[in-house]
Amino acid sequence: MSVETLTLPATEFRIAPATRPGHVHLTVADLDNELLFYQKVIGLKLHWRSAAADGKPAAAGLGAGGDDLLRLTQDSKARRFSGTTGLYHFAILLPNRHELARAIARLFALRWPNSPTDHIMTKTTYLDDPEGNNIELYAESPEDGGWSLADGNYETRRADGTLSDGREPLDLDALFSLLTADDRLDQPMPPETRIGHFHLFIANLDDAVNFYHGVLGFDNMGVARAFRMAFVSAGRYHHHIGLNTWVGEGAPPAPEGALGLRYIQFMLPDQAELDRVLEHVRQAGLPVEQTELGPLVRDASHNAVVLSVR
Repeated sequence: MSVETLTLPATEFRIAPATRPGHVHLTVADLDNELLFYQKVIGLKLHWRSAAADGKPAAAGLGAGGDDLLRLTQDSKARRFSGTTGLYHFAILLPNRHELARAIARLFALRWPNSPTDHIMTKTTYLDDPEGNNIELYAESPEDGGWSLADGNYETRRADGTLSDGREPLDLDALFSLLTADDRLDQPMPPETRIGHFHLFIANLDDAVNFYHGVLGFDNMGVARAFRMAFVSAGRYHHHIGLNTWVGEGAPPAPEGALGLRYIQFMLPDQAELDRVLEHVRQAGLPVEQTELGPLVRDASHNAVVLSVR
């Protein structure tokens, strides 16, 4: 697999390494059903809920007790469109394998379809919510190996040096051995839970990398053209945003009234850093929309990013 990376000059604009994902905001058709799923099946807590009033739709925020990790806004007339840019998945990062084991055991106990996968450097499972939004639940496992860019190739290697395709079946027996008789599957996710990354469908890799790396200043962690995929992050994390053209080169954005992604949010460490990034966006000639959470900018595929202060 051919992979490209950009060497970062010392003077190149970079977003603050402490920048982290905030929450993802989705449009849903049935708020009650989605809230039931995210609380009972995923294990998030309901932080707040507002009824439809004064022309504003019903909405809610969920998380692990701190900042919101997920916001939902209801549009009962919205529908799902295929072949468009938008959200591939959002990834909830659990603090350790034990909590991942509890989360996956809950899915199995409820018989919710999911796909446990060993990426070597992370242990994960994938599932869809009732309206088709894809979710990744994962825990870091760098002690088992990692991925690298060697001789222009994307490689996943186990800790013993052997190659992996990075998409092996997860050893559930080993994972579930971490559970004890005291573990309760009906308890919510722990407060350390956070959003680990977002993965987006985009129309063009170069345009996306130019925006997220060249304008916003995320580190370019690699472009795998044969796989039609790229990774960017803050602080050299393996990826805070995955980008792919798997729905088709030149795919259009979803039209108004679509289910799914409204925006993703990133939290910057302070106002000075937000102002610095915003000035760089304006120097690039990109429009900025003001929201109650902070400025909103859009990539070339019309995916929205809200920049907030932590």
